[in-house]
Amino acid sequence: MDTKKTGFNSKLIHSGAVEESMGSAVSPIYQTSTFKFEDADQGARRFQGKEGGYIYTRLGNPNLDDLATALTDLEEGYGAVVTSSGMAAVNDVYMALLGSGDHMISHNAVYGPSRGIMETFYPKYGVESTFIDCSDIENIKRSIKPNTRLLYLETPANPTLKLTDIEAASKLAHEHNILVCVDNTFCSPYLQKPLKLGADIVLHSMTKFINGHADIVGGAVIAKTKEILDKLVYVMKNVGFNMDPHQAWLTRRGLKTMAIRIERAQENAIKVAEFLESHPKVKWVLYPGLDSFPQKDLVEKQMAGPGAMMSFELKGGIVAGKQVMDHVKLALLAVSLGGIETLIQHPASMTHAVLGQKERMEAGISDGLVRLSVGIEDVEDIITDLDQALSFA
Repeated sequence: MDTKKTGFNSKLIHSGAVEESMGSAVSPIYQTSTFKFEDADQGARRFQGKEGGYIYTRLGNPNLDDLATALTDLEEGYGAVVTSSGMAAVNDVYMALLGSGDHMISHNAVYGPSRGIMETFYPKYGVESTFIDCSDIENIKRSIKPNTRLLYLETPANPTLKLTDIEAASKLAHEHNILVCVDNTFCSPYLQKPLKLGADIVLHSMTKFINGHADIVGGAVIAKTKEILDKLVYVMKNVGFNMDPHQAWLTRRGLKTMAIRIERAQENAIKVAEFLESHPKVKWVLYPGLDSFPQKDLVEKQMAGPGAMMSFELKGGIVAGKQVMDHVKLALLAVSLGGIETLIQHPASMTHAVLGQKERMEAGISDGLVRLSVGIEDVEDIITDLDQALSFA
């Protein structure tokens, strides 16, 4: 069946690369490190690239290809690599597309480790970077240098929820022969299609909405062209960023229910955001589904829905925020996001602790900001839990 012509949910369930010969409704797990050859000549042909087939799991595996094919279909790209973690995916992009003397532009509120590794590790190899508020296209224009090679976006940004106009940013970047990568983790391909909006590469931490069950760590990079994909594959294979077969199998299983999980979480998030916005102890709420969201027009332009992520700050500041996080009972005080369970955390001391206070404040990550990933529990229970925790603020 050609799943490229089917609807999104049909792609979620039926896209893939494994052809099951035993009649199993579920693809098997190819939990093997190596693959045997029929004879020496076949082994030679495969190593020389003259024949398809598998050699060694670091170089390729049916479960990895199954997941990569599904993601390629969902993001409408040319091809994909799947990696052992979201940060492996980030570093695959950095290593494949940047070299000594190159410059990268990114959002100042990008995921902490994505910024931290670029600022502390890559300068050793001659890579420069500039972190700005990419929600303002003029900031991007002012930051472009003759050696700029990559515009690395995250929209919505983590954890400020600031949006970047992907179409406008991509148009500007391409005028200067700059590639555009979009971290689409907060939205997933269900709510946003960066490649269709002009980006060249899409990145995911599959630990989040794609898998959705908080039981694997994984990443993925989807490329628009063969040229870009070949570079990503080369780094993935030779640095050893590959995913494990069982990890890929679990992720492919979780992916099948992604749309219904996101729909339910999004329905809950809208009600939770409205509750928080009306609460007397809450200073502000940032959620793309609220009328008060400052970039409402851009939400409607490039996203199919507001998602399940939000940030808020209490009038009592950091002390009140800690009290709320210490007193939730249903929500889990934990990093990560996009699972079936509601998670709450404090970016300044957790996910973005790698940044100094000056950098955090410039990025809009205040000391009292709380990030909430709304799950699929009964929304009345989520609100009741938050309400009782807020009584301690």
